[in-house]
Amino acid sequence: MELNTIKPAEGSNKPRRRVGRGIGSGLGKTAGRGHKGQKSRSGGFHKVGFEGGQMPLQRRLPKRGFISLTRDDTAQVRLSEINQLPLENIDLMALKQAGVIPGYSLGAKVMLSGEITRKVHLVGIAVTKGAKAAIEAAGGSVAAVVKAEKVRKLPKKSSAVV
Repeated sequence: MELNTIKPAEGSNKPRRRVGRGIGSGLGKTAGRGHKGQKSRSGGFHKVGFEGGQMPLQRRLPKRGFISLTRDDTAQVRLSEINQLPLENIDLMALKQAGVIPGYSLGAKVMLSGEITRKVHLVGIAVTKGAKAAIEAAGGSVAAVVKAEKVRKLPKKSSAVV
């Protein structure tokens, strides 16, 4: 067998339908488009989802869900990954330098996945309840995560003339 002799199985590839090639083909004259109307003419199609002026389905249905724009900013770290690091004091920069989290991460959260068998001190890293309990059981500690305070918007001043 050679590459140039390979053919598809019999009947798997149908020949292309040739429309508008005379009355004997069965698809001559109107070429399967019927008589008159927008769909019979060249270029006669509306945009996808158009329903003849009726409110289209994608606009009738309610919007659902929410995708946070900052969801990729916080990286997840397993306890087993923390256990493998040779450091005792671990912060966000140490995790980035060790390649545990990507460099663009603005924060990290330690999850209870795997075991921790040695004493570590976490600074500025969020932890789940289970992970915190496991770290403290191994003799380590977790410093509080410092969060940036939200900026409150001041109420608008009234434009009334006194």
